[in-house]
Amino acid sequence: MRIAHLSDLHLLSLEGIALRRFMNKRLTGWLNLRMRRGSIHRAAYVRAITREITRANIDHVIVTGDLTNLALESEFDLAREVLGGLRMDPATVTVVPGNHDMYTRGAFIARRFERLFAEWLVSDLPRATGDAGACFPVVKLRGPVAIVGLSSAVPRLPFVAAGWLGPPQLEALARVLDHPEVRRRILVLALHHPLVQDGSRAKAYVEGLRDAEALLSMLEPLSRGLVVHGHLHRRVQRLLPTPTGRLHHVGATSASLHHDAMDRMAGFNVYEIDERGVGRIEAAIYDPESDTFRGESVPRHV
Repeated sequence: MRIAHLSDLHLLSLEGIALRRFMNKRLTGWLNLRMRRGSIHRAAYVRAITREITRANIDHVIVTGDLTNLALESEFDLAREVLGGLRMDPATVTVVPGNHDMYTRGAFIARRFERLFAEWLVSDLPRATGDAGACFPVVKLRGPVAIVGLSSAVPRLPFVAAGWLGPPQLEALARVLDHPEVRRRILVLALHHPLVQDGSRAKAYVEGLRDAEALLSMLEPLSRGLVVHGHLHRRVQRLLPTPTGRLHHVGATSASLHHDAMDRMAGFNVYEIDERGVGRIEAAIYDPESDTFRGESVPRHV
């Protein structure tokens, strides 16, 4: 099975947006876009990626969040239109939110992401949480793999991008992991925030997944599997040892990012998985001058 993984599209659309919609955290986000981010994130790169994926013999696509910049409905509409370029059945695409998709409390409370991406969030297993409106974990059973999508996105104060799964979602995940249809397959876990990352404890508190240790402890019984994430705008892979084996922990860079460093330049990852486990892991890096992609290995964290 071949899985394509892209992340952090950061698609911006301010069409028809009233000024009053910026009288909250979006103001700092908009200023950031004006000063820096708007010049380095390019929607055309994401469109090139969707075209390449349609030519790459891909069985499933995973998108690990930050489809939008400011969680505006116009941005979600743009993201839906761009992902439509994949020309794939929603059942073969797994999408989870990032912190930018829950940029404000209003977007979070209205479940804007869940509502606008509903067809991509249909689970093959019964809803595992007691919250009637919650849809995560989303489970898709595909051949030898069980793809499980989590939401680590919650609204935060300005300049804070930390993630949080929360006890209800973790409890639901425990039930999913214990399901026989999941246990007999290779787990592919998708979320926006990484389980482990470099930097100080303060940096991890501001930007990382605050209940990462709880999730890691739940994954300890596994002897094999794959955890995919975004958030760092960098492609990188780690091996996470468990008592009986190891998990591959792989991040994708931003699909729209223009950058001189090859571990950060826009592109997507491809994973090959069969009944034996996770096999080949590589990146397709975009070259805007030739409008082509170059295959490279995903850098290993040392």
